[in-house]
Amino acid sequence: MKRRSVARDLIKGGIAGAVATWVMNGVTTFIYEREGDEVREREEEATGGESSLFKAAGQIDQVLRLELDDDQKERLGNALHWGLGIATGAIYGILRPRARWTGEGQGLGFGAAYWLAIDEAVVPLLGLARGPGAYPWQSHARGLAGHLTFGVVADTTLDLLDLVA
Repeated sequence: MKRRSVARDLIKGGIAGAVATWVMNGVTTFIYEREGDEVREREEEATGGESSLFKAAGQIDQVLRLELDDDQKERLGNALHWGLGIATGAIYGILRPRARWTGEGQGLGFGAAYWLAIDEAVVPLLGLARGPGAYPWQSHARGLAGHLTFGVVADTTLDLLDLVA
């Protein structure tokens, strides 16, 4: 078996994270656009009209005293989302060949664990969202579907990149 390069796996993982983030965004947008008004209203009530990424951007703005307007916070939140997706892919790219359990289920387990840890625990603990009970089940299902998609797409992209590099 040939020796693996951590740097190469990190780069391939970052690429896989970017691809997976792009596909995940499409899936979650598709699901959101088909949800009923009642679900959207309950989610709007839970978020106060601000996404967790917008709130994170606001916290960064406050700490760094950047004085960002709402459009700039929206862009920063989007950059945080993409950065987190790329970084998560990079971590997965390093872990997958070294901790074989991370790649079990073609990335489904990784995606589910990531959703549970980040969306359901860390984001509320950081004060970027209310607790899970504040949201309709459809919000959780959409998030889980998105992260399962992320895991499968990241894993599949890594499989393809392993064939060429």
